[in-house]
Amino acid sequence: MRAVVVEKGHPASLREVGPGPDGDGLEPGQVVVDVLWSGLNYKDGLALAGDPGVARVSPLVPGIDLVGTIAAVGPVSSGASSSGSAAPSSPAAFAVGDLVVATGAGLGETRDGGYAERAVVDTATLVAVPDGIDARRAAAIGTAGLTAMLSVLRLERDVRPGDGEIVVTGAAGGVGSVAVAVLSRLGYSVTASSGRADELGPYLQSLGASSVIDRAELGEQGKPLRRPRWAGAVDSVGSTTLASVLAETAWGGTVTACGLAQGSDLTTTVLPFILRSVTLAGIDSVQAPLALRQEAWSRLATDLDLELLDSLTTETTLDEVVALGPEIVAGRVRGRTVVRVGA
Repeated sequence: MRAVVVEKGHPASLREVGPGPDGDGLEPGQVVVDVLWSGLNYKDGLALAGDPGVARVSPLVPGIDLVGTIAAVGPVSSGASSSGSAAPSSPAAFAVGDLVVATGAGLGETRDGGYAERAVVDTATLVAVPDGIDARRAAAIGTAGLTAMLSVLRLERDVRPGDGEIVVTGAAGGVGSVAVAVLSRLGYSVTASSGRADELGPYLQSLGASSVIDRAELGEQGKPLRRPRWAGAVDSVGSTTLASVLAETAWGGTVTACGLAQGSDLTTTVLPFILRSVTLAGIDSVQAPLALRQEAWSRLATDLDLELLDSLTTETTLDEVVALGPEIVAGRVRGRTVVRVGA
């Protein structure tokens, strides 16, 4: 089996690591997945560099996303009935041959992830790929697209199309690109913020952005309360940018926060929250409940233009992904990158 491996004190490399798991010794609730596709995310770039904050075990196969077909299913566990006697649990949710997607849940961080031709995965982390989405597109969506959709689900609780402009920061990245595409398709007017506004303006407008601004407009510390510009926001940048967005959000607006590319700090005051009733909502796809992940994937199948997704997706291979790690960390990768793993 081929796999990309990162080991403490050694650079990541593509290796032959043996035949891979075959189903023997699986625990209840575990399956073996023949991996077809993975993706390249910011976290994967950090893991490929051996960042101990992401690659928490050594050796480790990176890849926080994987899409593939189930090759083997572990035994069905037994539980206890109300009388205390043993009773069989419900049957496994998946069968051999099912096309599934896994995102987060420790993959590529505390356990081997998607940059290998086979992986052992807990069924609790899996979602069946919805009808209408093929394996490559599911990988193109991946953690980034799931996070974007979770942000949209939270945003639309409070903000409707027509309420005002929605700003998406880090708009050329994976989360930002999908967020712009989905929000615009749902009828929201979207302003895309990017550090390469001049270069990537046409790309962001092709995704549906009504306007594009340079990140410098939001990237400097200013007053904690400013002229309202935004009805809501999807922020994947954090730090000063998030503080600026909060300061410029109109009364009753909602800002979702899902990233920290600029930093994990947040220097602001309570003024946007108590004087404008602004909501700051954190978005985490790693521990999101299964029902919420299923809802998000179902919405992605209908609310994301899959042909548009293809236009923002670049394909690479296991042989090439190691070299792309520094590129995504440096912000030089736009849209989504899928990694072809299996045949």
